[in-house]
Amino acid sequence: MRKPLGNITRGTTNPNRLRRVDRYIAGLPIASKPGMVAVDLGFGASPITAIELLARLRDKNPLARVVGIEIDRERVERGKPFESDALKFIHGGFETPLPTEFGSSADLIRAFNVLRQYDEEQVAGAWAQMQSRLSSDGILVEGTCDEIGRVSCWVRLDRNAPLSLTISLRLLGLDEPSKVAERLPKVLIHRNIEGEKIHEYLRALDLAWRNHSALGVFSPVQRWMAVCRDMGAAGWPVANEPKRWRLGEITVDWSAVAPKP
Repeated sequence: MRKPLGNITRGTTNPNRLRRVDRYIAGLPIASKPGMVAVDLGFGASPITAIELLARLRDKNPLARVVGIEIDRERVERGKPFESDALKFIHGGFETPLPTEFGSSADLIRAFNVLRQYDEEQVAGAWAQMQSRLSSDGILVEGTCDEIGRVSCWVRLDRNAPLSLTISLRLLGLDEPSKVAERLPKVLIHRNIEGEKIHEYLRALDLAWRNHSALGVFSPVQRWMAVCRDMGAAGWPVANEPKRWRLGEITVDWSAVAPKP
């Protein structure tokens, strides 16, 4: 058997750590696909994030199935007691192996807090490997978050290219949106410098946040909603999703933040 593609990560995880991205995933059209197959790639030292992903998907799609994939065999074994017809754990890496009974491709791959431990130059290859394992309408969600899931950021990709960047923040007590800089996906984290689009984007978010500080007396949600509206009015290609904004999210087209060649 061919050696899995990738390296063993630190495996840090916590219950409910990925709630923000899971909530986003459950709202994607692909999450309603009958019998959809989702992958939790690099689930870490505990199988909890795969278990939680299945529960959150099944709230919307009773036929959803999840595969937890880990390059560390011991971590795979820890997941085995939790297996069911809808949840499997497999040894593997970016090549994204699937159980035979789950089909030949994944409808959704979530790779969280994995690539942050790689070099930036390795991102494109890892993306391509995972994208090649997607179904025709499949989605890859790759990103990172802090240890307790209050600051999160991810890239959404289809089989061919990155589509968008989403920032998701706990608004209560938020100083500045640019707090997310330390949790940007690996493809962007070293690009938060003068002359790069992501730097300009975070700076614009901070300015809008400061400009609407007076709304904070009503609620941080109202303040954030105003920020999102301002960003769109200023020409940033922000997804017009007020329901998502209320959750502390903002999504922008990938072209607006993509690294310079």
